[in-house]
Amino acid sequence: MVFKREWRRAQKALWIWVLAIGGMSFLIMSIYPQFAENKDQLQDLLKLYPEAMLKAFNIDQLGFDTALGFYAIEGYLFVTLFGSIYAALLAGGILVKEESDRTIEFLLSKPISRIQVVLQKAAGVLAVLLVFNVMITIINYVGFRVAGDDQVDTQTFFMISLAPFMLHLTFAAIAFGVSAFFRKQRLVTSIALGIVLGSYFLSIVASISDKLSGLKWVTPFEYVTSAYIIEHAGINPMYVLIMLTVIILSVAVAMMKYHKKDLIV
Repeated sequence: MVFKREWRRAQKALWIWVLAIGGMSFLIMSIYPQFAENKDQLQDLLKLYPEAMLKAFNIDQLGFDTALGFYAIEGYLFVTLFGSIYAALLAGGILVKEESDRTIEFLLSKPISRIQVVLQKAAGVLAVLLVFNVMITIINYVGFRVAGDDQVDTQTFFMISLAPFMLHLTFAAIAFGVSAFFRKQRLVTSIALGIVLGSYFLSIVASISDKLSGLKWVTPFEYVTSAYIIEHAGINPMYVLIMLTVIILSVAVAMMKYHKKDLIV
């Protein structure tokens, strides 16, 4: 019951975000042929960029020589950053909105426990983000075909598509867990945005400064860097374990807190 309701509620925003992020990613790939025709001039231009900027966006490791490298530098940012914002907003609001909108009394009048409410809402978030990432992957595949690159390694493409999904689930779970402690949706929205943007800022700092490289352990963006994925055709197993642990713990915290929470009806 709860799952179906949340699934229906999420449809409008889901397809708006798919069109926005997928459209931007496709547009980026559609202009790659023009970049490919002027590689020499582009390489000369990159020499003028500050070294810190090249490191921050993995340009020094990837380059614009291939469609995959071009996507990893340009389009991948939109999918990871803005997709994470969408995931955090979705998950952060899905639990707290019952209190914020004063609909919790109706929900609790149904023959369903609080634990089931949390689990079904978490399942709704998972389903929406799965559809979101599948659609983005399809759009990206078409984008690579338009870019004229039919030689992209299947495993690498799969992993660079799976990584954002893991990242989105991580931020969604964190926002989901945090939301169980609050009652106002606007406050949770602000916190969710702060977590995503703060994490992205830390990832930039960690990639630029060797002295602050230790920050990579506290920002999920560092767990799915495109340069590593393309080089190894996979995600670092340690980072996968960390993300899965964060996801499970965050949902568990939400369940425990919501079970004991004094709900406003």
